Formats: sequence, structure tokens, C-alpha cells
Amino acid sequence: MYMKKYFQGVMNMKKMMIFVLGLLLVLNLPIYGVTKVGTTAAPFLVIDVGPRATAMGSAYVSIVRDATAMYWNPAGIARLNNNIEATFCNTKWIADIALNYAGVAFRLGNLGTLGVNATLLTMDEMERTTVSQPDGTGEYFDAGSSAFGLSYARNLTDRFALGLNAKYINERIYHCNANGFALDVGALYATSFHGLTLGMNISNYGTKMQLDGRDLLVQVDVNQQIAGNNPQINAKLETDQYDLPLMFRFGLSMDLIKGKFNNLVIAADALHPSDDVEYVNVGAEYTLFNILSLRAGYKQLFAQDTEQGLTLGGGIHYNVFGTSAFSFDYSYINFGVFQTVSMFSIGLSF
Repeated sequence: MYMKKYFQGVMNMKKMMIFVLGLLLVLNLPIYGVTKVGTTAAPFLVIDVGPRATAMGSAYVSIVRDATAMYWNPAGIARLNNNIEATFCNTKWIADIALNYAGVAFRLGNLGTLGVNATLLTMDEMERTTVSQPDGTGEYFDAGSSAFGLSYARNLTDRFALGLNAKYINERIYHCNANGFALDVGALYATSFHGLTLGMNISNYGTKMQLDGRDLLVQVDVNQQIAGNNPQINAKLETDQYDLPLMFRFGLSMDLIKGKFNNLVIAADALHPSDDVEYVNVGAEYTLFNILSLRAGYKQLFAQDTEQGLTLGGGIHYNVFGTSAFSFDYSYINFGVFQTVSMFSIGLSF
């Protein structure tokens, strides 16, 4: 019996690795480091969500089992502890930018788990300036980004789960918009060795994005060397198309302590972004009495010119009436010259 379970585990792990390698070949991800920072559209898609994850240095792809899984690894919603889980996260990002994430996941019995999610990036209005009026025209404009997703995940075995998140993406500034669609694909495999779990996610695989709108309408003189022609010919500027920030994550986590009153889990993720070099995130979480959690981590080890580093945080998880639960989490991220980033979330499960 033991040998049978052992070989089943080995075969499941092989299936997962074949799945990962197949996706890498399909996506044609390079295996060498190339720095192309600032060359992709919708960079808000790689701002990490959830204070539990970010407090652990964003080493979370193999741990996630809540409504933030639709960002980190959609396979994670297949492992929910309750039938319905919802979360709301608020991030006070750099330069007075706010990032909000909301997600709800529902178990559908043997059919799997379904989830919906939304990510909104907002900022204060700014005064419009021109070459002739560099001090401002008195007119104000705003900018922002949003993504709305639909997720589905299912346990293929008691140890192996797959998940998919499809999302619509929009970016806007003044009277211009850019739209796109993307897919996230994830997998989880739980081994029988001291809670060792492997996780994988490929996110933001989708269309290019291109700005369009009435701000690109102009009037030009097609040939200024010809006298008497119409100097106000209607024309439209065309912007370049940009790829989405494709990201590949692979991570593992393990229970160092698994007891009735306390638990210690450690995790590490290796990341390969399409617009930067590879780096590693590490983190740990210590939980006491299944109520109070303390977390710490470090982001972007081995990355070039990074400002991120130490992360800290904690949370409270409280059961209500035995069947429902409430959670509150907070994280602190050291952001170098940009000082700090704070994040909090409220979660409910039924």
C-alpha cells in the first residue's frame, strides 16, 4: 500500500512537471535574463495583492488557498477551507496611488470552484499643462487601470489541482483607453512529505494593448512647403502596441512545525518576468492557536536595481459560530527610496 501511494505521488509530480514544461514551450519563454523594464503595458497587473502574501515576501504561489488565489495561482481556489470565501484588499502604493482588489470564490461541489475578481488602480486628478501653458490650463484629468476576472479551478486528485483565470484589462488616461484580454494558468501539487507543496502559475498571457481615443485626433498641414493648401487636415495619431507583463512563478512551501497550537510554514518562489531578470522571493509565517499570525519575508533577491526588500506583517483569524470566519491582515513593505508601502485586507468565509 505504501509503495503504491509512493509511485502515485511520483507519477503526479511527473505530470505536473510535464505540464509546466509544455506551457513554457508554448509560451516560448526565454531561459536567459533580459532587462526590459518599462516596455510592457498594464504594469499594475504585477503589483502583488493581499497582505498575507506580501508580508511573506510574496512567496505565495504554493500556499494560497483563499480568494486572492485568483491573482497568485487560480488553482488555489480549489483548496478553499469553506464553501464561500471573500476578501477585500487595499494597498497604499507609491506616489499616492491606491490599488484595490476584491474577490469572491464559490465551491460548486464535485464540479469545482468558481470565482470572480476585480483589481482597480486609481490616483488623484492632475492639472493639464501644455507647451504654451506650462503652469496649467485650469483643466484637470485623471488616469487609472482596471482588470476584471473570472476563475475556475478543480481538484483532479486529492493532491493535484489546476486553475484558470480569464480577465479583461483596461487602462485609461484623459480621453484615451487601451483594452486587452489575458489568461492566468496555475497548478498545485501537495506531496506527502511534511506538508511540502509545489505551485506554479503563468499570468498575463494575452493580447497586446494600444491606446486609442479622441485625444489622438489632430489637425495637420500635410505639406508646409505648398502655399495655399489646407493647413487643418483632420488626422489621427497611432500609438505603438505593447505586450502584457507576462510572469512565470514556481514555488514550494513546507510545514516546519505542524501542531495543535502552533504552526510554522516557510516558502520560496522563483519568478521569471518577461520584462526583467529572474529573482527569488522568500518568506515565513508563524501561527499561534490558529488565531494570531506573524509573518516576515524578503522580496526580489538577486534582482537588479530593486528597491524592494524586507517585508513584515501579521493577521488575526477568528471563527464565528463555528462555521463562519473573519480575518484581518496587514503588511509592511520596505520600498527603498520610495519609503514604505502598507496593505490591509478583510476576509470573510462561510
